[in-house]
Amino acid sequence: MAIIQGVITIALFIFILGALVVIHEVGHFALARAFRIRVQEFGIGFPPRARILRAKGETLYTLNWLPIGGFVRLEGEDGDSDDPRSFAVQRLWKKLVVLVAGVGMNLLLAFVIFFGIAWLATPQGGLSFAEVQAGSPAAAAGLVAGDTIVAIDGQTFDLFPGPDAGRAAIEDLRAKAGQEVTLTVKSEDGSLREVPVTLRQPDEAADQGALGIRGAQLVFTGDYEGRDVVAAVGAGAAWTVSAFTLILDGLAQLVASMVADPGQAPPVSGPVGIASQVGDVFWQLGPIFTLYLAALLSANLALVNILPFPPLDGGRMLVLVLKALLSGGGRALRAAGVQVNGPSAETAISVERLTYLVGFVFLFGFLIWITYFDIARLGGAG
Repeated sequence: MAIIQGVITIALFIFILGALVVIHEVGHFALARAFRIRVQEFGIGFPPRARILRAKGETLYTLNWLPIGGFVRLEGEDGDSDDPRSFAVQRLWKKLVVLVAGVGMNLLLAFVIFFGIAWLATPQGGLSFAEVQAGSPAAAAGLVAGDTIVAIDGQTFDLFPGPDAGRAAIEDLRAKAGQEVTLTVKSEDGSLREVPVTLRQPDEAADQGALGIRGAQLVFTGDYEGRDVVAAVGAGAAWTVSAFTLILDGLAQLVASMVADPGQAPPVSGPVGIASQVGDVFWQLGPIFTLYLAALLSANLALVNILPFPPLDGGRMLVLVLKALLSGGGRALRAAGVQVNGPSAETAISVERLTYLVGFVFLFGFLIWITYFDIARLGGAG
């Protein structure tokens, strides 16, 4: 059984990662076609090539053996084509839009998934607590450790976007200090009961808590609720921003960790760790949570690709902007009568390709480094 689960986990991870990368490449493809840039090949997976799916027209559609994403090959993408429809001869803004389109598609996909979850099936959370303070309103109301508060005055709690939902539930209790509220409580045996309770006064609540519970945390109740479309759009947008911010914070922590101690396990996971997390979420929490994780990964892919580091999309955009600035500065100097002897076109292309190669080597080294810690974590967990 464990072997079957492992195979399914790997297949699920490959499918999710492949889908996210293909969606990213669809963004490049769609904008290139919109600007009438010649697309030579749209590949699903990475070479070697398994088969040609469609050869009619100017674009070759291929299926490749390495099922970990996809690619789009544009005419003149390396800057060495005179074709009027090549990427190389396009205006700068068009090139930048084509490159950023992949990032935009990943953010759009994250929003669509978040919207769908918010609209149709938002997992609900409840406040589970480990201790009831003696003489507290919770004790007077008969609450015991192991109970879970699933609603306050009929207001339930969304489990997403994570810890903030738990803090919101606690703040809701504090905001009603001194008032009588009705708690919907789920016992350990799964039964529900309505419990009226008068919360502590605001001055006591500030120090001891409004209800008198300790070790509270938000847990999944097993229930799902939907929203109307308008509310779902707002929730989807808010969750997308929250995911992007969360990933940005994680990136900052990663950089700080690498600078402080490269030998210490980083606070983020690489491909092996993510695959393990996908499996844990799928088998323990189900498809809705797996979709939510896929949306987080899509937002993560968007952020990583916009970083100004070759050969990522952000790095390629940076190179294009620098080339345009240097070229514009050279033209301005020549117009002013100053002799400028810059590198030849062939040399410039060679330098650009070398920059991308160095970037690839660095990224590959980074993946090896972070994968080492992923495997070490899995070994420790076993």
